[in-house]
Amino acid sequence: MTTETTDATGEATLFGPESQFSAFFDDPRWALAMIRATVLEAAHPQIGAALADNSTFITHPWRRLRNTFLSMRRMFNADPAVREREAARLNRLHARMSGSDSRGRAYDAMDRAARAWVVATLFESAVTMCRLSGQPLDQATMERMYAEYRAFLAALDGDAGELPEDLNDFWRYFDRVVEDELENTEAARVILYRLFDHLPAPALLDGMPTLWAAGRAVVGPLLGAITVASLPEPYRRRAGLPQMPGTPTLMQGAYLTAGLTRFLPEGWINAETIIETLSLSPDSDDPRARTVSALRARMKRASALLRLLTPLSDDTGPGPVPAPSAATGEGRRSAEEFFRQVLDQTGDGHLDWPDLAAMARELATCLDLDEPEETRLYDAFAAWWRELQAALDTDGDGRVSADEYAAAVPSLSGPALIRVAEVLFDATDKDGNGTIDADEHRTLFRTAFHRDLTTTDATYGRSAFVGDFLAFMAGRRTNTPYEPLLTDA
Repeated sequence: MTTETTDATGEATLFGPESQFSAFFDDPRWALAMIRATVLEAAHPQIGAALADNSTFITHPWRRLRNTFLSMRRMFNADPAVREREAARLNRLHARMSGSDSRGRAYDAMDRAARAWVVATLFESAVTMCRLSGQPLDQATMERMYAEYRAFLAALDGDAGELPEDLNDFWRYFDRVVEDELENTEAARVILYRLFDHLPAPALLDGMPTLWAAGRAVVGPLLGAITVASLPEPYRRRAGLPQMPGTPTLMQGAYLTAGLTRFLPEGWINAETIIETLSLSPDSDDPRARTVSALRARMKRASALLRLLTPLSDDTGPGPVPAPSAATGEGRRSAEEFFRQVLDQTGDGHLDWPDLAAMARELATCLDLDEPEETRLYDAFAAWWRELQAALDTDGDGRVSADEYAAAVPSLSGPALIRVAEVLFDATDKDGNGTIDADEHRTLFRTAFHRDLTTTDATYGRSAFVGDFLAFMAGRRTNTPYEPLLTDA
């Protein structure tokens, strides 16, 4: 199978629908390989520290998965303009992530060696998933795919010099990093031992805690064991990761089973469609929403039956608590719920700048913002954080605890938050006519235009938009459009 496409000049490229990356994009084996690659990334001290401080993968794993898949799709697009635009967006995002870990070691998400390691883990995990599923890649295909991933790194960094040019040299580089640089970081431990235990339900299963808890209780430990068994042996030994008897066989069986999907008719499995369906709100105007609603109805019946047959508790751990019914549009939530569900985006129990940066990042992603609109949004959130810190950080530790927030809730709604709402309105109002129409509203919320309008042209004015945003962010009222945007996992 050829993996080359040609650009407008007729020269061979490494991107597009015929690339090796595209051939694997919808492969179910990626579900296992991506978890493995993420653990290897998180085991790198710089990357692990950046994930622990800035990532929402603990509280919003489904949202992060969707954004990651969409980003990878763009980075391997056949159109150079699409790749360049996405690379610029990722570089702006990473440039905002720097700090120091618990041992005082500095980290920077723009560190070229760390970024090269991320790309290396993706390539190596793709090769490993093929080998473990009984379909090892031949040398030519492997070299072609390696060239694609080096081109991916070059699109981000300007060149791929941090990764060896020769594939044989790459394996020596990979083994050296595994043996000399990887650690049993907090982020790696969270992914292996905490993420699956407390994995929040996707939107499709929201409101069915018994069914989700039952499935998670079985699948979570299995995924953890399979992932540990698939990691390089030198890292398992240095990190002290136990391998239970029988897990190598379990791992092999999981990869072999996933590999059997190659016999399914073409087009039956589409990763992007599956992820979007999992996160699709039942009251969305997306045509797939009817199917989602039907599936939810069946799953609710199964959940009710399971509740009768088993003693499982409805406690689903520290994941998001189901919001009030969308039929009512809005309700009241306690200060503690609002802090945990909306403000604490990173799930560390405190409110600080990375939490607000995560909100800005998600909003900018939904609206597909470029400069300078993206910077305006981040600047507005930064001003809001300074306002919150001055009003709520009573002990001066640089962050806001849940207790500090609960004691001074009215201070949440200040001039800076109004500015955030205004900047968000301007970014959503793509045509600049001073109102948001149904299409612009849908772009932001990925759901229907759920609003009682007094006008006949179905528009959303600035004052109404700002008022609704403030009511949600400061008044702690649940609001249908904002719920999936800022609280869904």
